[in-house]
Amino acid sequence: MNASPWVRRFAINVSAGAEVLDLACGGGRHGRVFLEKGCRVTFADKNLSDVADLANTENAQLLECDLEDGQAWSFPAARYEAIVVANYLYRPHLKTMVTSLKAGGLLIYETFAVGNEQFGRPKNPDFLLREGELLEAVAPDMTVLAYEHGLDDQKVVQRICAVKKDGAALFYPLRG
Repeated sequence: MNASPWVRRFAINVSAGAEVLDLACGGGRHGRVFLEKGCRVTFADKNLSDVADLANTENAQLLECDLEDGQAWSFPAARYEAIVVANYLYRPHLKTMVTSLKAGGLLIYETFAVGNEQFGRPKNPDFLLREGELLEAVAPDMTVLAYEHGLDDQKVVQRICAVKKDGAALFYPLRG
């Protein structure tokens, strides 16, 4: 499966050597984009069988973890230059994940939103973002670079790319 155009669009802003977290990585299609750029990528998911081919890959760390076990957010604070999440929603960690970004780090997030139930799965409201929910999740700690909510090829999605504020300039040098 190909990486999302949304993720590719903003991945170019992450430098080689950066620490990246691919949260709920599945087959790792997005983390692999960052590996190709020379980033150090942590692939985190409950089941890592779809990224087992990366077990001996330099700059790839496989972290088996149940993100929905009711435990507090367990990723280190201020560790990552980027966190990428696609087609995954677990609300208890939505606001907390930002703490794992370094100042100036990017959150690239894309998943299904309310309205998707008319097109297929997921239909459960627990897995569908409400209008503006990603905007609320990053406020006030991040500056939004891009946000979308709407119909995209027979699915309703919400997407955001935001940079963690560092108290310095509010401008982020976007490439692409």
